[in-house]
Amino acid sequence: MTGHRDVSRDSVPLLEAALRGVLASHAPDLVGISCLAAGADQLFAQTVLDLGGRLEAVVPAEAYGDGAFEALLGRAEVVRRLPYRTASPEAYAAANDVMLESADLLVAVWDGRPSRGAGGTADAVACARRRDLPVVVVWPPGTSRLDTP
Repeated sequence: MTGHRDVSRDSVPLLEAALRGVLASHAPDLVGISCLAAGADQLFAQTVLDLGGRLEAVVPAEAYGDGAFEALLGRAEVVRRLPYRTASPEAYAAANDVMLESADLLVAVWDGRPSRGAGGTADAVACARRRDLPVVVVWPPGTSRLDTP
């Protein structure tokens, strides 16, 4: 999973429904791999768990996460921690690589815009496509980011 951290509050129910629609056909054998970042990653992780799936976490850096992250991390069956001290574009790019190495499908909560830096959502999508990994983009009508209309 890859996705934007800054989805608007009004977008949450739209994304939850869309993610459920994408993931339900993979349950109960669903294994979701996520960095558990705020926003789309946490919506994805909670949807995986709600559908009875298993959760794998890729933690990009030692200094990473919030309270919701910690709660979801505690429910992950597998946790892979990367050797970065702080979250950075390099750490996010490395986390994307780790996730994509294990994935059969990339679910991207993505507005279609270029990344704001290395390791962003658009970069993960481009990397998956270069690897011929199927990508499902989730961005239902009415979804927005905090800084866009």
